[in-house]
Amino acid sequence: MHSTSPWHRGEQLLQQRLGVSSQMAAVGQRVIRDYMPEQHRQFYAQLPFLLLGAVDAAGWPWAGVLEGAPGFVQSPDPRLLTIAAQPGRDDPLHTCLSPGAPVGLLGIELPTRRRNRMNGRLQACTGAGLTVAVEQSFGNCPKYIQQRDVCVVPRPAGPAAPAEQHGALDVAARQLIASADTLFVASSFPGDASQPAASVDVSHRGGKPGFVRVDGNRLTIPDFSGNRFFNTLGNLLLNPRAGLLFIDFANGDLLQLTGRTEIIWHDERIAAFAGCERAWHFTVEQMWRRRGALALRGLPPQLSPSLQHTGTW
Repeated sequence: MHSTSPWHRGEQLLQQRLGVSSQMAAVGQRVIRDYMPEQHRQFYAQLPFLLLGAVDAAGWPWAGVLEGAPGFVQSPDPRLLTIAAQPGRDDPLHTCLSPGAPVGLLGIELPTRRRNRMNGRLQACTGAGLTVAVEQSFGNCPKYIQQRDVCVVPRPAGPAAPAEQHGALDVAARQLIASADTLFVASSFPGDASQPAASVDVSHRGGKPGFVRVDGNRLTIPDFSGNRFFNTLGNLLLNPRAGLLFIDFANGDLLQLTGRTEIIWHDERIAAFAGCERAWHFTVEQMWRRRGALALRGLPPQLSPSLQHTGTW
């Protein structure tokens, strides 16, 4: 447990805006730890994939996914996590990782809708994988997570398809996003006078298929009622850049985006979207498509019960 507030200035500003500062000060002290409790350590060890967020040399966040047989993630002690995998050379995360770099990790188990977050600092990056020192460890409720069974398929023989890089969304990318029920978002806190150390967070967003509005090269993402941590929006308030990951669970394609954001507090279209408390725009700066990069496949989901009271665009 932290002896001081685990919330940085951006998170605190949003909590103040909603009038929940006192409540969240107590919650933060209770649930955000600088080590992993035993149940978190066991949880990561049973996962077949893990979400990773990091920032490149130009300051752009990226979100991606690492996978392996259950057990590829281990916690040798409560303040360390080792991952027997690392991003490939065709992954924009590949150039983001060096000892000392802040990273965000999300463990999510789609069949059970469990998830845990861990933000930390990269201790080592070798051919054997990654070692991350824990700085913040905390659980999240299953709200908006779609229940989805997953399986592993054999990788095809021969070289993988080369990554496709673009400066804007193409038709196929827009179609994938417009039908998605899940995305992952990486964001970063650059550090300030009160908390000098930079940090990275990677989080989950879910909704009814089509919950992300696509207007050319700009996306609008609704923000539903959550845990009031404001990890993502607190980062975006101070550093309006983010990385998004969309997974095509049918064929293993990955769509990785980085771009600029703007938080939208009041808008007629947002007000008409049931369940949406606010939203944020995301304008694409770079797009990477990696076809068949993921060996995992997911069956059509059972949508979260929490989505019954949310609308559509």
